[in-house]
Amino acid sequence: MHVLVAEDDRDIADLIGHYVRKAGWAPHIEATGDGALAYARHSPVDLAILDVMLPGLSGLDVCRALRADTATSHLPIIIVTARAEESDRIAGLDIGADDYIAKPFSPNELVARIRALVRR
Repeated sequence: MHVLVAEDDRDIADLIGHYVRKAGWAPHIEATGDGALAYARHSPVDLAILDVMLPGLSGLDVCRALRADTATSHLPIIIVTARAEESDRIAGLDIGADDYIAKPFSPNELVARIRALVRR
């Protein structure tokens, strides 16, 4: 399974990448929203993990664009962000995210949520 990780904080991106690899999947890390969207449109991706606060396009904008494109509209998307207010979670889910996890988070919980989405 190929997992796109859009995260501009290198330490968090590396942590997510490590746990994704440890679970047996192949991560691809992008540090900008524009880069993540371009990658998802041109490479086979099985799941996307998007930080909300990305340079360029926000993770929410990337999520909206992926949902609007018939080639990626089916892609499971997890939003990972420091913005944990109820209104932020609702906004993320309303624009098409399949799951929303607030920072700080357990990498093992993130892997469990990925597994749950893939089972669907």
